[in-house]
Amino acid sequence: MPILDIRNVSKSFGSLKALDDVSFCVSAGSIFGIAGPNGSGKSTLFNTITRIPFGPDRGEVLFEEAPLHRLPAHEIARRGLTRTFQRETCFDKLTVFENVLVAAAYGKPGRTAQEHRQHAIDALDVMEIGKAAYGRNADELSVFDRKCLMLATAMATKPRVLLLDEPASGLTKPEIEKSIDLIRRIAERGVTIVLIEHVLTFLMSLSQQLMVLNQGKVLAAGDPDAVIADPRVVEAYLGTRKHDA
Repeated sequence: MPILDIRNVSKSFGSLKALDDVSFCVSAGSIFGIAGPNGSGKSTLFNTITRIPFGPDRGEVLFEEAPLHRLPAHEIARRGLTRTFQRETCFDKLTVFENVLVAAAYGKPGRTAQEHRQHAIDALDVMEIGKAAYGRNADELSVFDRKCLMLATAMATKPRVLLLDEPASGLTKPEIEKSIDLIRRIAERGVTIVLIEHVLTFLMSLSQQLMVLNQGKVLAAGDPDAVIADPRVVEAYLGTRKHDA
């Protein structure tokens, strides 16, 4: 049984079909990669799954066989499906610890203040953010550290599925390597990951299954090596240089 089952999801903006009958399944405990050229519908797909800021026009989003596509965004997050964004979204004037504490309280309301604090500490530990950084304001952090903080806030909600939208964007090569290690740490804790990324080395290092979108449609899906070698993918996304990052 898949933990996440996307069935015939479509989304239009006027005459533009951003998503056109997209279907795929994600197995529990796996890392599922999504690639595609700019404008192919990748982020729109995450938007429709999480209803941030909109849901699908048609189709179904099933999480552990339960429909999510008509629930409000906060209820989807509290059921265990959380996302990050391309830009590093933080509360700039809150400290690192306060940012993560807000997420812990939001994701699991009704628990004690001590439980929320412990969830925040656990999430920061997963992302290897030490106590020396707890009191720093988010706007003082580097791009990489802000991305780590965004991941920590997501982890503080105790997700079962985590959608990551271009986590390697804007990072240096050493930072990309570090991000790969951190995402593996998240996966080792039993979190299912769906990953959008343009950096192909990043996707290929992590993904157990890969799907390529093009013009809102699923172009190819399956084993990452087979998908990357598909002539349709080479033509639509990679051009003639298979290993461009």
